Amino acid sequence: MTTRDDTIAGFLADHGWGDAGRTPLAGDASARRYVRLHRGTESILLMDSPNPAEDVIPFVAIARLLRGLGLSAPGIVAERPGAGLLLIEDFGDSTFTRLMDRGADPADLYRLAVDALIALHRRFDPARALSPALPRYDAALFIEQVMLLADVYVPAALGRDATAEERADLERAWWSVVPEAVGLGTSLMHRDYHVDNLMRLDGRPGASACGLLDFQNAGLGPIGYDLVSLLEDARRDVPADLAAAMLDHYLDAFPDLDRAAFRRSCAVLGAVRHTRIVAVFARLHLRDGRPEYLRHLPRVWRLLEAKLQHPALAHVRDWFDRTLPDRARATLFNLPTDISKAHG
Repeated sequence: MTTRDDTIAGFLADHGWGDAGRTPLAGDASARRYVRLHRGTESILLMDSPNPAEDVIPFVAIARLLRGLGLSAPGIVAERPGAGLLLIEDFGDSTFTRLMDRGADPADLYRLAVDALIALHRRFDPARALSPALPRYDAALFIEQVMLLADVYVPAALGRDATAEERADLERAWWSVVPEAVGLGTSLMHRDYHVDNLMRLDGRPGASACGLLDFQNAGLGPIGYDLVSLLEDARRDVPADLAAAMLDHYLDAFPDLDRAAFRRSCAVLGAVRHTRIVAVFARLHLRDGRPEYLRHLPRVWRLLEAKLQHPALAHVRDWFDRTLPDRARATLFNLPTDISKAHG
């Protein structure tokens, strides 16, 4: 066995799971892996990460924070953070994605997901003791991350690096809208809040019936970001009428919130998120040899282009029209030339 195998075997033996059966679970774009351990009717998940400071340590802290708010993050059964190992509660296999694929009513599941966000935004106090240790997603950090488009997508699409002027123009365009968008309200921000990372937990009341996963990259940020992530999913089409109803459902829970300002904030945050995802999916293909993410690019471009039509994003839209016109957006990965009409 390798040293890593020995470490895992010792960890499991120390906590009574050394002789359990093992079933690896499908992974995502990260280097983490999950293994379901089972014996008789009992099961538990092993989380194994080569990056404990990035994954395991924040996962433990945020799981405990969420559970302290009455929300359903997996319980931490055993931990060896320095080794990148956790044993966590097994929520089963009922992700919202799987449930909808089996015929569950999307409206019920999306409403539950929004209810969990409402509960989080009502209960979380940004001034609580843990908050200073969380990354703060302010305008500067969002803009720094969204510039990945200039670093990755522009060179691949145009066959040359973005010029200094193009980069400066793009930064100025984002700075013209992002500060106002992130200033509307702050809460704990999951950052990857979508149906693959949500599970229905039967028998739990209210918002706690929504199991939360993959939150180790959470931080402090604008309240609209996770709602946009849910309703404008990079991997799944969400019907427009359902998305509109869920946005209204969220707003109804916060009657003092300026609705026009919140919708404007969501438009900007959506453009930020979709722009970064376009670049991330391209990088996963170009750098990491993960072409499976390319199939989502037409959808993400459609979502981004819809957001760019908002009047608040006029300067950003002008940059895209000048620097990455339709053909440049599409030809990089043999995408349909008219991305706005393509299906992901």
